[in-house]
Amino acid sequence: MAVTIPASKPSKMYMHHVENLRELERAIVQTARLAKAEIASRDPQQSLRSLLRLYSFLIGSWAECRLRKLLHEQHGFNEVERSHILAAATQLEQWERTVDSAFRKHHGISKAELSSRVLGVSHAARREALHSVLSGELKIIIEIRNKLAHGQWVYPFNNAGTAVESDKFTLINKENLLSLQFKYSLLGHLADAVHDLVVSPSTFERDFDDHFKRLEQVRVNLAVKSYTNYERSLVSSRQKHRASRAAK
Repeated sequence: MAVTIPASKPSKMYMHHVENLRELERAIVQTARLAKAEIASRDPQQSLRSLLRLYSFLIGSWAECRLRKLLHEQHGFNEVERSHILAAATQLEQWERTVDSAFRKHHGISKAELSSRVLGVSHAARREALHSVLSGELKIIIEIRNKLAHGQWVYPFNNAGTAVESDKFTLINKENLLSLQFKYSLLGHLADAVHDLVVSPSTFERDFDDHFKRLEQVRVNLAVKSYTNYERSLVSSRQKHRASRAAK
């Protein structure tokens, strides 16, 4: 008689991260809704900048929580691998180590350099694409969270607290609701790709091209989509809605 072995359950830590992620996603949705309303009404309370800072903070927190959830997936990283990743000094470096650890795990590579020779041209290009997103579009979102958590909502300071970090000041003030929504989407596609790479190799081979195409499309949208047109569409929709209600 065959014996059925019950499937193992996700760890308590994994479930805690899942719940934290859900709560963050609720907050992200509601904050975006409030920001859209302010844009549509032309920001009468002058609260849009504060909402965008809150939105940035929540996305950065989501990135950290999503990483922790990824690290505790069933059949994913083991304790040694998690410890190696979490030993990195910054969130950005932890994400970078996660990407590399995922490729090492997928290919069974312990120490060799992750080059096209050992990964193959296709997988080396995939790895490079993920690193490019992290060091490019997502760097400011991941790094700014700690500044915002310490109340540096207008002027981000250096670690010593002695001077403004001009590069971060410039970058965070360039962000708008549309760009932040695109970056939130980029984080999601990146996390999904790494998840498939680690947890389900067969799913990775089947779905990564789809993840990559979506990620690349978001990168294109981030570069070319006009915030002015986005703002204009929200204002126009609100005006039409108010006119429709007034006509009834």
